[in-house]
Amino acid sequence: MEERELLHTDGLSVGYHGKELIKEIGISLKMGEIVTLIGPNGAGKSTILKTIAKQLQEICGSVYVENTRLCELPEKELAKKMSIVFTERITPELMTVADVVAMGRYPYTGGLGILTPKDEAVVAQCMEQIRISPLKERNFMSLSDGQKQRVLLAKALCQEPEILILDEPTSYLDVKYKLEFLSMLQEMTRKKKIGVLMSLHELDLAERVSDKIVCVKGKNIEHYGMPEEVFTDGFVDQLYEITDGTFQEKSGCVELKKCGGIPEVFVIAGNGTGSFLFRQLQRNGIPFAVGILGKNDIDYPAAEALAVQVIAAEAYQDFERQHYEAAKQVMCACRKVICCQTVFGSQNVLNRQLLQEAEDCGMEIELWQK
Repeated sequence: MEERELLHTDGLSVGYHGKELIKEIGISLKMGEIVTLIGPNGAGKSTILKTIAKQLQEICGSVYVENTRLCELPEKELAKKMSIVFTERITPELMTVADVVAMGRYPYTGGLGILTPKDEAVVAQCMEQIRISPLKERNFMSLSDGQKQRVLLAKALCQEPEILILDEPTSYLDVKYKLEFLSMLQEMTRKKKIGVLMSLHELDLAERVSDKIVCVKGKNIEHYGMPEEVFTDGFVDQLYEITDGTFQEKSGCVELKKCGGIPEVFVIAGNGTGSFLFRQLQRNGIPFAVGILGKNDIDYPAAEALAVQVIAAEAYQDFERQHYEAAKQVMCACRKVICCQTVFGSQNVLNRQLLQEAEDCGMEIELWQK
């Protein structure tokens, strides 16, 4: 059964002081779904979120929460349906973590801060769910940025919303807490059927956690769809106008700009043995070539991004004599061969022959292991 739609926009245009920045925005959010906005700095992701959260006036078009226009929804009712965590930091003086989390109950307490046993149970449950219960007596202002972010998420959950809007929620978190935070978010959407609309800068995480991706660039939504529809070869480079390096959609990895020029070093690698060496050569400014690799090899994405030349066979195809001859020609023009492999399997016999050829020709050979 298809999940209920919680929110959608119709012909929405957003901006400031009546000036249109992004137009014709069409986004929908269903129960149990995570929709993520990506795009360059200043593209307007936060402007879209603030408009949907009723913090900015629509320039044109409408936002609907279920079937009610946002502008017609009373603030108290909206607070029970939608909760927001934006990048602007709150600075509550002399408030404990538990006090801040309890602020999420204000739509139910009339803002008086007098909690019923039910309210207290919700506060305790949310702190436990976000794993901040041990911090409950701590002064909020004494926490790290990462801890504060988790507290604000617990506060948002205390509103018991159907829709959660998050603006760059992982910005202040280290890698451990990024993964923990997004795992919790994913678990919440599954169990509680909350709809999450957020922006992220980390494309690899957006690709992994999102059900839908919204690409914001210029005055329009550049692309909108499932991650596998959006993260196609070269699209991210185009979206962000990347010139110094590459984003690899299949692996979700970023590589710096390759060294140009004629290859000085020929690398024999494969099965993940060479990627660290490729990056070391790039850091040292040494142009290099790689061969022979299958296009399905774990080393291939980094080789393609960083090497001047890669001699490669199609995925899941045996290496052929033509690959050997092409690799031999490139290798013999280099001053040095670096071999990362210690074992050559039956499908990799031509790379063993390349190494033997280098030895027979008296080339400088280095055996490399990370």
